[in-house]
Amino acid sequence: MFADRANVFVKAGRGGDGCISFRREKHVPKGGPDGGDGGDGGDVVLVADPDLRDLSRFRQASHFRAQRGTHGRGAGKTGRRGEGLELAVPVGTEVRSRETPFLLEDGQVVARLDF
Repeated sequence: MFADRANVFVKAGRGGDGCISFRREKHVPKGGPDGGDGGDGGDVVLVADPDLRDLSRFRQASHFRAQRGTHGRGAGKTGRRGEGLELAVPVGTEVRSRETPFLLEDGQVVARLDF
């Protein structure tokens, strides 16, 4: 069935939490902090695909979320970045966000959506 309108909710991945850790070694009396930062969350990317004709694929699933970043660890280890999510939409799709609506043209990519 042809669908020319769809309500889709997207959310970028949340970043991981940092780690509280202190260096403890026998010969280092005041080692100091050595916790790592959390990884960044993944991006949601809309890509205008000229092969798609309608929005029927969004009838079954309407909520999309990118992967969360992993937490930081001791010894200064930074968490891994969350995997991004890429959604293909037809050319000419009007995207309405909280700011302003805009049209996607052939091959255009919109990154880091967090509505």
